Amino acid sequence: MWERLPSRVRNLYPVRSYGAWLHTLVCLRAGREQYFGTFFLRNRPALELMRRLARHKAHSSTLRIAVLGCSIGAEVYSILWTIRSARPDLKVLLCAVDISKEILSFAEKGIYAPDTSQLVGSSIFERLTEAEMVEMFDWEGAQAKVKSWLREGIAWQLRDAADPELINILGPQDMVVASNFLCHMAPADAEKCLGNIAQLLSPGGYLFVSGVDLDVRTKIAVDLGWEPVRELMTEIHDGDPSVRADWPWKWWGLEPLNRRRHDWQTRYAAAFRIVRPQRRKSYEDAKATYTRAVIVAR
Repeated sequence: MWERLPSRVRNLYPVRSYGAWLHTLVCLRAGREQYFGTFFLRNRPALELMRRLARHKAHSSTLRIAVLGCSIGAEVYSILWTIRSARPDLKVLLCAVDISKEILSFAEKGIYAPDTSQLVGSSIFERLTEAEMVEMFDWEGAQAKVKSWLREGIAWQLRDAADPELINILGPQDMVVASNFLCHMAPADAEKCLGNIAQLLSPGGYLFVSGVDLDVRTKIAVDLGWEPVRELMTEIHDGDPSVRADWPWKWWGLEPLNRRRHDWQTRYAAAFRIVRPQRRKSYEDAKATYTRAVIVAR
């Protein structure tokens, strides 16, 4: 409905403000829960940026990627298809992490049908061309199995993205992808989880994080000094029409990009370069630091 308004009307300050107010109310009243609806090649501009970043890796080197909240695996296989098609020389090692044993088992099998996704009325293959469907899958009727060269090099991990021990389990990563699950968490939990996720990056690594409350992502990005990647920023922001169309009526809806905001490049970036991973201070850490300062001052 919102997208049906003429752009000149949507961009008016009072209209934007009203939409933001509506979305705030929706978020406050929402009973947030996880969903598993998705698509293959869901956000093409984000995948294109991953391809461009992989282009800078040395020939025949290793690229380590962690996909957190991997759900039924569509994002995992989309990433591997994108990168391995462009850089077959790379040794891509991907850790796919989810908290659900059942969902993880489903993803590992790599077998899909058009109605696999929970997004009512939408096929999980909806965003693929005929050529891509042939390249990615072996078909038996309407059922598709991910090709073997895309299922290689994946470590399926039953873990919690909020677990502080995750860095010791997975090890440092060149890229970390955390898409479309943080928005289903309470903001305080999402903040804590996102701060933990950033610890997985090697210095100079890249974090892709979408499907998250923008206030949460902006706060953590500023606190930890993340560098927003400006390349394809606008295209990535608008790259998943399903979440753009749901604003302001759903808590996962994504607000329109607003260049008038002073913080717009940080707020609307979905990819960040993590120069030096930092641990975000907890309330207890901050309180202890303050107490020590007071004692010294006395």
